[in-house]
Amino acid sequence: MADTTDNTATGEVTSAPRKSSWKYIGPGIVVAATGVGAGDLVATLIAGSNFGYTLLWAAVIGCLVKISLAEAAGRWHLATGRTLFDGWASLGRWTTWFFVVYVVIWGFAYGAAAMSSSALPLQALFPDVMDLEWWAILCGLSGLVFVWFNKYAVFEKVMTVLVGVMFLVTVYLAIRVTPNLPEAFAGLLPVLPEEKDSILNTLGLIGGVGGTITLAAYGYWVNAKGWTDAGWMKIMRLDNRVAYATTGVFVIAMLFVGAELLHSANIAIASGDKGLIQLGDILEDEYGPATARFFLIGFFATSYTSLIGVWHGVSLMFADFVARYRKKGGVKGEEVASGERERSWPFRAYLLWLTFPPIVLLFQGQPFRLIILYGVLGAAFLPFLAATLVWLLNSSRTPREWRNGMLSNAMLVIAGLLFLVLCVKQIWDQNWADFF
Repeated sequence: MADTTDNTATGEVTSAPRKSSWKYIGPGIVVAATGVGAGDLVATLIAGSNFGYTLLWAAVIGCLVKISLAEAAGRWHLATGRTLFDGWASLGRWTTWFFVVYVVIWGFAYGAAAMSSSALPLQALFPDVMDLEWWAILCGLSGLVFVWFNKYAVFEKVMTVLVGVMFLVTVYLAIRVTPNLPEAFAGLLPVLPEEKDSILNTLGLIGGVGGTITLAAYGYWVNAKGWTDAGWMKIMRLDNRVAYATTGVFVIAMLFVGAELLHSANIAIASGDKGLIQLGDILEDEYGPATARFFLIGFFATSYTSLIGVWHGVSLMFADFVARYRKKGGVKGEEVASGERERSWPFRAYLLWLTFPPIVLLFQGQPFRLIILYGVLGAAFLPFLAATLVWLLNSSRTPREWRNGMLSNAMLVIAGLLFLVLCVKQIWDQNWADFF
């Protein structure tokens, strides 16, 4: 094979290089940027503020678990030449129904959440310009326009720049708070805190490191990059490891901030995105307004990469779902290349779904039933992903040389069990009285 590069600008499929190289890295950066949202950073901050460095090992394991899931999704795409939805459809009609319900309800609620999360740091940076709701609408519309008019190559470049901003901010903050390195290294030993519900808190931290449906979107970004066959497998695996090494830096840095800035001073912050606004105020009191503004810029980069990442990645998945459905129904001309999929009407229809209907929620608040369904479906997706990947990658649907080995099976089973426990907890914690 020739040592060639992919051509994402034209959408042409190119041959894989003989050797893996850092210059090909791309989809991993995208999945890392999309998967780490403001909620992940807050969860890690709170873990650091509550337990110091004790749960550092859990954050590391969380990255390893997500590496196994994303690698399996990418391996399926490259080994079989089929998309993940194509694989799901081969398992039975129930997978189609789950996916449809998930993307419709989850997308509606997530659209409002992503827009609000991106708007919070902007309002904090420019408090007198406009209200939070209008900042949120501006973020959603800008994400829509950006994804609508740009193909994957430009999308990846912008995501890489924003990841660079995230990286600089989180590492700067971790250094600024002067971490206690001996205690941090001690935190790599798997020890549970003595507090009540420490096991569930630990599992929550492991499961909350970097991504839900974006893990499934990874294979679609791999194809959009121009990687279409097993010749790209080594590069995909390097790319995936870089993704979650980057994610690990983000979450470990924020755990350092929580341990040093909050835990040592016994300061509690709110859960959710508003906890990061509180952190900005604390940073301003401790280190001055420049550090606080720098942090808010990083907060915006974190939230906005999740927004445009979902706008692009999940829309690709929805476009693939519609193409497979129409092909099964006898409609011709729906088998499209990855680059063409970004111009298809289902891709753009889902973009509109993520952007405009959720605007209503920005002004009215999310109804109780929608909150409950959103929480349950979100919790159920990762057990679904882990279980179906185990099924697909151990069956004759996958060429024998690319089927799961013992390590892959072990990691996927552990991931599935972990997310199943978290799913049951999420369902148990819902206030079902508000649903009926």
